[in-house]
Amino acid sequence: MSMLEVRDLGVAFGAVQPLSDVSFSVGKGETLGLVGESGSGKSLTAMSVMGLLPLIGGRITAGAVEFDGQDLTKLPEKAYRKLRGGRIGLITQNPMTSLDPLQKIGPQVDAVAVLHLRMTRAEARARTVEILGTLRIPEPALICERYPHQMSGGMKQRIVIAMALAANPAVLIADEPTTALDVTVQAQIIRLLDDLVKSRDLALVLITHDMSVVAQVCDKVVVMYAGRAVERGSVEAIFERPRHPYTQALIGCIPRGLEGTERLTGIEGTVPTVMNYPSGCPFHPRCPRAEPICAREVPAFSTGGDSAAACHFAEVGHAKPA
Repeated sequence: MSMLEVRDLGVAFGAVQPLSDVSFSVGKGETLGLVGESGSGKSLTAMSVMGLLPLIGGRITAGAVEFDGQDLTKLPEKAYRKLRGGRIGLITQNPMTSLDPLQKIGPQVDAVAVLHLRMTRAEARARTVEILGTLRIPEPALICERYPHQMSGGMKQRIVIAMALAANPAVLIADEPTTALDVTVQAQIIRLLDDLVKSRDLALVLITHDMSVVAQVCDKVVVMYAGRAVERGSVEAIFERPRHPYTQALIGCIPRGLEGTERLTGIEGTVPTVMNYPSGCPFHPRCPRAEPICAREVPAFSTGGDSAAACHFAEVGHAKPA
């Protein structure tokens, strides 16, 4: 059973619509990778699920966001507050700016359990120390008495994860949780998230631009481009036989230990801004296989095996990238 299901989601800011027809689902013990370049609409999708769009002047105009069978788009803000940070946790993108520099670590994590679990401050502190220990933070009681500026980037990221876990969420949304970290710490955080999904039976939505991270920990993948989902399926199907040219291009960007005259593949051009989304298939201006129909018509999803792609030529099947 899906804990979180997004169906045909559309988002608007005034007359501008940066997000259209986004659909995915994730169940207990599953990790869904939401992947694409910066500007593809990944973080905006997360904000839609968390009910944060009104804070930045946006609104959901189409579709549904269901959590445990309940449509969140019809939920009043007071009821949403009980879910946000409680049953639906969010790991924010930049741990350097996610913590209050004027407060010690302990009270910042304690506040989640006090608010959502109605614990006393003493009970919340005991829980904070327990969670920090679970996240392999040495001397958690001592860490509670430190300020954010006394912590490394990787340690701050673990603190942010602790805040997201403090109220026992059923769904966890991790928005680019390794962006500001060095490669070694990135690997540690990804392994930690994978362990949490398995040990706590969480449903995890992992937002990233890194296809190699998706290959390591995800069960399902949704590839986004210019505010639309362009391919979705099992991680095995997406990597064994990617059907959309954009998915192929992303996989082609993964470094593979290049030797001799081999060169790292890139994607020419840039993701269009919301003010100049192209007509037809949003990827066609950058697609090496584009035909005239691609500029005229938005492609429907074509299903094949364990994946589906929004490409006019997906049913033909494209060769797996070298």
